[in-house]
Amino acid sequence: MLELVGVHKSYNIGLPSEAEILHGIDLHIGHGEFVALMGPSGSGKSTLLNIIGLLETLTAGSYRLQSQEVKELDDAALTLLRRSTIGFVFQFHHLLPAFTALENVTLPALMREGRVSSKQLEHARELLSAVGLSAAMDKRPGELSGGMQQRVAIARALVQEPPLVLADEPTGNLDTASSDEVFAQLRRMHAERGVTFVVVTHDPRLGARCDRMIELIDGRIANDHRTVP
Repeated sequence: MLELVGVHKSYNIGLPSEAEILHGIDLHIGHGEFVALMGPSGSGKSTLLNIIGLLETLTAGSYRLQSQEVKELDDAALTLLRRSTIGFVFQFHHLLPAFTALENVTLPALMREGRVSSKQLEHARELLSAVGLSAAMDKRPGELSGGMQQRVAIARALVQEPPLVLADEPTGNLDTASSDEVFAQLRRMHAERGVTFVVVTHDPRLGARCDRMIELIDGRIANDHRTVP
């Protein structure tokens, strides 16, 4: 799915405040893996996830996503690759409050094409049913619990059928019960659809339930091991 070799990331290059956040990351993630990205605050987790998600550029090194060398692509090609390849789930769901759950899930198609086809609408309904929200499709975010809102966000991330989903602290804003519920949905969607998941979490309980745990400390990979054979 993706490979990073010798990846460095610095900010404020050439200024007195220049700081290198990632110090030569080597990482390979195969198709269909469910990976936890862990580490203390400031370790570089979100920076690394943003580079994987094509939201930030690397300073040095190589990043190949589905065999394409990212640094060889212009902005238009990067946008197209991101839209076709990656779904995002964030700690804060970023649902539009005036839209229903169904409308929020169809939003990527609306933004990309200016309309939502009947096929896309039906697919969105199927995804909401798959995450246990068949009875809440016409409800707005304010009428849903935090865990339900995150499940809408999961459906939205999957509506374009991306092969890769990146989740940045997707349960970090939830209580324990809701957190377990949302994480179970991620695992179920992974099992049913074979999507590659990379999940940033600070919760060791959730990390242990992933198939592989990668720990970052001070911008370097300190540990990388599988939790299942």
